[in-house]
Amino acid sequence: MNAREQSQSGPNAERAGDPKGVVPLGSTGILSRRLLLGGGTAAALGLATQPAAATPSRSGPIAAPAQVRRGRPVLTHGVQSGDVRTRNAVLWSRADRPSRLVAQLSGSPDFRKSVTIPGPVVTPRTDLTGELALAGLRPGTDYHFRIRAVDLADPRRSSEPLTGRFRTASTRPEDLSFLWSGDIAGQGWGANPDFGGFRIADAMRARRPDFFLCSGDNVYADGPVTETVALPDGSTWKNLVIEEKTKVAETLDEYRGQYKYNLLADNWRAFLAETPQVTQWDDHEVTNNWYPGEILDDDRYTVTDVDTLARRARQAFHDYVPVARISPDPDGRLYRVINYGPLLDVFVLDMRTHKDPNTPGTEAVPDGGLLGERQTKWLIRELRRSKATWKIIANDLPVGLIVPDGSTDQEGVGQGDPGAPRGRELDLAPVLSALKREGIRNHVWLTADVHYTAAHHYSPDRAAFQDFDPFWEFVSGPLNAGAFGPNTLDGTFGPKAEFIAAPPAPNTSPAQGSQFFGEVGIDGRTRELTVTLRDIDGKALFTKTLTPHRR
Repeated sequence: MNAREQSQSGPNAERAGDPKGVVPLGSTGILSRRLLLGGGTAAALGLATQPAAATPSRSGPIAAPAQVRRGRPVLTHGVQSGDVRTRNAVLWSRADRPSRLVAQLSGSPDFRKSVTIPGPVVTPRTDLTGELALAGLRPGTDYHFRIRAVDLADPRRSSEPLTGRFRTASTRPEDLSFLWSGDIAGQGWGANPDFGGFRIADAMRARRPDFFLCSGDNVYADGPVTETVALPDGSTWKNLVIEEKTKVAETLDEYRGQYKYNLLADNWRAFLAETPQVTQWDDHEVTNNWYPGEILDDDRYTVTDVDTLARRARQAFHDYVPVARISPDPDGRLYRVINYGPLLDVFVLDMRTHKDPNTPGTEAVPDGGLLGERQTKWLIRELRRSKATWKIIANDLPVGLIVPDGSTDQEGVGQGDPGAPRGRELDLAPVLSALKREGIRNHVWLTADVHYTAAHHYSPDRAAFQDFDPFWEFVSGPLNAGAFGPNTLDGTFGPKAEFIAAPPAPNTSPAQGSQFFGEVGIDGRTRELTVTLRDIDGKALFTKTLTPHRR
């Protein structure tokens, strides 16, 4: 664990030297008593930015944007917000040089009434990125923010401001909606300027959700891109290319480059500016199907120690993704719960960092190789405490799909034997039993990972293992990657595929469709939850409405 990871090791960890302060309530009426600026951690270094003046080349690798040091500072990669709750939010951005980030927050897009929030100084230590943790916001309120970078030597010189928006969760039962998916820029299908970057982003942006849940594979650090790819119909797919995406990522700068690359997609950057995100990670943020302690047998890598690669990948993730410092894990894992008012709690799992080596999955004794003991206890405890009507469990590995790793080993939870739990199923079964034992109802599982979309219903009536209540799991992805599937279901927990949409051939490109996202809507009056699986153009493919169980 490096110094940065240690500084983030607890929910209240702080980093010496980062500015923090209190902005008192002015006449704007947008803050509840006061706005607290929680800037004191390694993850909390900055604010919103935008792509640099430099334009990516379509004909070869390009230099990182906005490296010019003369004149005013520049915000290089857009603005983002994340982990928005009733009174809290995290803002993010990146500058082109050491500078101070300053934000304005307003209840209206014209910023006629606003508060100014002095942010942190961003430095090369975090690749000039930074986060701003906000507290004391008003629940159920639309916020507009704009960020600028101020020159350290001359405060009169600052960047052009960039704008974003978010809405805090309400403390009253009100209609809400969010999207989920994952798998971004994989299998060589990168940011295509002919589609504005990522083809699906325009349809997602048009839904105007309250937030976006990314179910992992935010980047493909093991997936280089080339300038062009020949398509089956004779046409050509075009990729923007930067140096960091011409090889697998191994250095910290190369891992950071994966996130910079995705933010070259104009429509994706616009979507993230307008849509708060709740983000988890899976394998491709490091390398395919990785697990702690693994030594790679891959000629593309000179660094084969996966633990070393994972440390660098974790830092890059925290540098470029706005994540609130609310995980209870002492070692910096990413699991946490997002309390989104009386209708919804989102339980974000980390099924990757505890993973044991991939085997055929015949083990008969549980070993914590999925969630680990600490995370398992946390999940059951927080689900028991939850007073929200609906509990969304964001699982970065599907519950019942068989995901092979080679000819015999298994990457996922399901291990191909429809009988009693074995392998990693032994670590999931106690969670399902605890949900039944504690009377915890209205839990819905959301995932991506397998690059197609599906609706799975799990029932003990069809299962070899029967100590659980029926539940739904919905799968949706990829966002911009090769489409695959469908995968086979493992019968241990009694799954039934109620709907499947998969590509006509493996590694179908985004140009040919078969890219998917899901939408969840909760009715504030009836408290019914509706899941809609949508295609690359936003067309509804499947809809399921669930009525909450009331105690």
